[in-house]
Amino acid sequence: MKQQVFIVGAGASGLAAAIQAARQGASVTVLEHTAKPGKKLLSTGNGKCNLTNRMTPDGAYRGGQQEFIKKVLDHITVEQTLEFFQDLGLVLTDRNGYVYPNTGQAVSVLEALLFELNHLGVSIITDCQVEEIRKDLTLMTSKGKKKADAIILAAGSMAAPKTGSDGSGYQLARALGHRIIKPLPALVQLKCREKWYKQAAGVRTEASVTLKIDGKTAAEDRGELQFTDYGISGIPVFQVSRFAAGGIDAGRQVTAELDLLPSMDFNSTRQLLSERATRFRYRPAEEFLNGVLNHKLARILLKEAGIPEKGFVKDITTLQIKKLASALKGLKTEIIATNSFDQAQVCSGGIDTRDVDPNTMESKLMNGLYLAGEILDVDGICGGYNLQWAWSCGILAGTSAGKAVLRGRNEERNDQN
Repeated sequence: MKQQVFIVGAGASGLAAAIQAARQGASVTVLEHTAKPGKKLLSTGNGKCNLTNRMTPDGAYRGGQQEFIKKVLDHITVEQTLEFFQDLGLVLTDRNGYVYPNTGQAVSVLEALLFELNHLGVSIITDCQVEEIRKDLTLMTSKGKKKADAIILAAGSMAAPKTGSDGSGYQLARALGHRIIKPLPALVQLKCREKWYKQAAGVRTEASVTLKIDGKTAAEDRGELQFTDYGISGIPVFQVSRFAAGGIDAGRQVTAELDLLPSMDFNSTRQLLSERATRFRYRPAEEFLNGVLNHKLARILLKEAGIPEKGFVKDITTLQIKKLASALKGLKTEIIATNSFDQAQVCSGGIDTRDVDPNTMESKLMNGLYLAGEILDVDGICGGYNLQWAWSCGILAGTSAGKAVLRGRNEERNDQN
């Protein structure tokens, strides 16, 4: 009889783990508490599925122990991940390092995984809630008791609960003695205190976002900034949001400075404004920033600099020019909250990686239990990094669990002989 590997969660890491465990010769069953596997995977990259990224800048992965993250990613590299998917029949396309399926459809990735699982004889049981994992590797589920030789817990985080990430995996891990770093929303929009956001809602502009906690820079990023009626959104906001969430949770003051002319320094900005003040002195003041900023933002910036809209450009003082340059290069805003887990793409926090072996993904607290994916205290920036993490630790966990149970079966046979 084949050794039994049960995988809790049919997300990206769980499905990759299932393939690898089955390839080692184990009998594999995936338990998924929603009606369909891979629901969150279908929504990644706006439905286009940014599988991974060939570039890994400093700070691409946050949380956890950096040495742990490095070891896992060294075991299963980006190139090995690309080979894994090419072997499944996916043609991939590279867009400046960002790797997508050539179809431009996340469903192609899910189908490739499911076709291989079917070929390998892996069972996927849906609508199956895992209620308890016991230390003898028994799973108590809504569809009866299951006895395993190895278990891979890949149940996801609390981000995007509509896709099935409800945080239930944390409770299963905690009950087995694992420490949980408090999960908080990450890659998420930020809510701000100022009332002028309702005026700016809908505006998109290139900007640099510098996040500060108690006045000290915690993170910064540049890209297309989006203004909403409650605050700020867009890729640069997502990239710094996990630090905002941590600061707010700790009760610290969290602010952001928005550089709305990131391609120019302060002196160049002030010079630009001074030249405009001379050239367009006949214009109404409300038109001073026409051609520089979206008109909605222009009105807010003029007010910040104390420039009355009803006056004329010729009336703008040198001090007001300096204040306007300061506002353009560092519009200050107070962050009061993140959006909820419903809007978050991933979480910061999760299972403490100090309790996991980075060479195998096996728990240091319980033999035969492996952990993979977003349930761990590891989160990446936008750009395919969170999926790469899912693939790397899923492939590693599945390979390790499959080999371990096969080794156990062979040792059992040797004992019988």
